[in-house]
Amino acid sequence: MFIKCFPLLMILILFISSFTMPLIKNNRVIKTISLVTNLICLVLSIFTFYYVQVHGSFKYRMGHFDAPWGIEFSIGSIEATMAILFTVVSFFIIWYSVYSIEKDIKDKNVCLYYLLINILLSSLLGIVFTNDIFNAFVFIEVSTLASCGIIVVKDKKENIKATIKYIVLSSLGSGLVLMGIAFLYSITGNLNMNFMHSELIRNWMDYEKVILISIGLFTIGLGIKGAMFPLHVWLPDAHSSAPTSSSAMLSALVVKAFVLLFIKIIYRIFGTYIISNILVLDIILLLGSVGMIMGSIFAIFQRDLKRIIAYSSVAQMGYVFFGIGLGNKLGLAISIFHIIAHALTKSALFLSVGSMIEKTGKKVSDLKGIGKEMPITLALFTLGALSMVGIPILPGFLSKWNFALASVQSDRLYLLTIILASSLLNGVYYFPIVINGYFGDENLKGKIYMSKEKSIKEIVPIMMLMGMMVCVGIFSNYIINILLMACEQIF
Repeated sequence: MFIKCFPLLMILILFISSFTMPLIKNNRVIKTISLVTNLICLVLSIFTFYYVQVHGSFKYRMGHFDAPWGIEFSIGSIEATMAILFTVVSFFIIWYSVYSIEKDIKDKNVCLYYLLINILLSSLLGIVFTNDIFNAFVFIEVSTLASCGIIVVKDKKENIKATIKYIVLSSLGSGLVLMGIAFLYSITGNLNMNFMHSELIRNWMDYEKVILISIGLFTIGLGIKGAMFPLHVWLPDAHSSAPTSSSAMLSALVVKAFVLLFIKIIYRIFGTYIISNILVLDIILLLGSVGMIMGSIFAIFQRDLKRIIAYSSVAQMGYVFFGIGLGNKLGLAISIFHIIAHALTKSALFLSVGSMIEKTGKKVSDLKGIGKEMPITLALFTLGALSMVGIPILPGFLSKWNFALASVQSDRLYLLTIILASSLLNGVYYFPIVINGYFGDENLKGKIYMSKEKSIKEIVPIMMLMGMMVCVGIFSNYIINILLMACEQIF
């Protein structure tokens, strides 16, 4: 059916449209192209998801040759869900940026910015869809360059410094991933993930050390790109110094794509049988647990608002790696669910924080009484903060509850204390912002109601993201069941 080519069509639409932008001199038209192409991809991703739910997963061959000689996309429930997530989040981020990007970058760089945004989204979708490991590496490199571009485009000293740190560490991660691919190719003779898995299952006992080395290379390489603690050191500077819409894109989508690729490599290439005989999941569980705690501790000592949100991302990525490290079906499904919840929540948090910084200042102390001056924006921020802390009904709570259940299933009851401690630490740095914004005579004195609130057209994207976050919480059982059924094919 024609619908099977929709994943490729999404990538082509974004790539082709991005290279038409330099031919256009009108910034408004460029913004419209980026927004419309993203909306088209969102519609295509919805059709793809519907097809997968009705007809099951499918593979799409590119070119005239079948795998393993040709490149193919593999689309299942997880890939189709991630396509919707990536396109819907990027759509609202771009919508927000339409009204704010000139406040962060020069007019002459607007064209470059949206060119990079389209390229970045297309490469992230490529990472999600591809079933060819070297093809994934190509998309990794494209996404890395685009990510660096949307940081440094602000053209400030701190952005240049953050970009250099990011590209150096990211290049190291890419090199390690490439070395891991080379090791696997040397013993399998394939680059297609399914064929690699078949070869590994057949003769992995003969190459135990090579397989162990390759898993280590993938874990460190993609751990750097996915902000696994303590490989996260590039993230706080990059996310806090970038333009607001770039920060939202990096935190909500970019690091998630690399974690999804890591999941595909662990379970689609190596498989549960090989992984269960190696300590890699225990190491991932340990690093995820430490990240959950240390990310929050670092956030507590920050005074810059965007750095607080950035370190919060380190803690939240700790949850994702924590679930992967549990090594059971529920843990993996909830890791993917948490990716969905965090992408929606953190993108809205960065956008709301960017709005408040634009009207006040970037320090936490500058936000006293902001709840009176910008009540809607702070209300949206508060809703996201409550989800991050883990208030019932919201998806953050549901993630933590199910992580606790997955910990019990794995007979590791002591992990419950880590989940509880992390939740309490989240409250330590989120609640003071909310309390100082809404309460205290000394904070509210002299503040004029709604005096700094943005226009409704600028707030709507944040509202929509928060609304979808709440919907993810309400319909969590349906989403988790889809993910569990997809994970059954892995386990």
